[in-house]
Amino acid sequence: MSITPALLRTWPLPDRHGSKDERGAVLVVGGARRTPGAAMLAGLAALRIGAGRLTLAVASSADVGVAVAVPEAGVVPLPETATGSVRGAPPDALGDELERADVVLVGPGLDDPDGSRQVVDDICAALPATTPVVLDAYALGVLPDLGDARRTLAGRLVLTPNTSEAARLLGGDELDAPDAAAAIADRYGAVVALSGHVAAPGGGAWQSASGHSGLGTSGSGDVLAGAVAGLLAGGTDLDRATCWGVALHTAAGDRLTAQVGPIGFLARELVDALPRVLLEYQSS
Repeated sequence: MSITPALLRTWPLPDRHGSKDERGAVLVVGGARRTPGAAMLAGLAALRIGAGRLTLAVASSADVGVAVAVPEAGVVPLPETATGSVRGAPPDALGDELERADVVLVGPGLDDPDGSRQVVDDICAALPATTPVVLDAYALGVLPDLGDARRTLAGRLVLTPNTSEAARLLGGDELDAPDAAAAIADRYGAVVALSGHVAAPGGGAWQSASGHSGLGTSGSGDVLAGAVAGLLAGGTDLDRATCWGVALHTAAGDRLTAQVGPIGFLARELVDALPRVLLEYQSS
């Protein structure tokens, strides 16, 4: 089924008015010393899509810079290795934030497999049982190694892999995007967004009606993951949030293709385009 404005009109988002707490709290966990911008892009996308409160948990050496760059966010320092990779998300650092988060996005800007495994395990051990989780980048790449985490997160999980990450999630099998998304959804009990295709466990399948090659740019995936997280924070269910997130992400790319060109626009420009695209889709 194509994700068109007509489909989305029959699948509206929950009301997003009210205080910042009523609009939902997003916790983004990622941001190694070398890549804090990924966590920032994801968090800003969540705010632009309507979330009310944002917390960024990043490597301790990056926390001050992130706090200055994103004054709208609370910032939590995480333990890191000597080279600046996040090496865990212990309860003494994130316990309170996990309790008050309406959704947790893990992965943007993580750059080490061992540290990413520990981050996911730490979060699963402390996260309330009903809080939805979005995994991106390294955090979803290590999921095949984490049996306990897979069982803990099944049924409340969104995955946003690229094609190489999708193959890893499938044990090296390379399938075309719709088949890969469906196989991953069933294997992990997750809603999956892959190359404009969305799949849910049990056979639900949707495909973006738009999108251009310009979306294949650094940081674009972080924007998509953040947009989905922001929609989940407002109480949207997993299937709907993921389909809306994909639609708004690709529509922002369409807008920038017309304004800038088919390639060359930046992920930060996708973030800035989201509110207008959301308004247009909700008004159409």
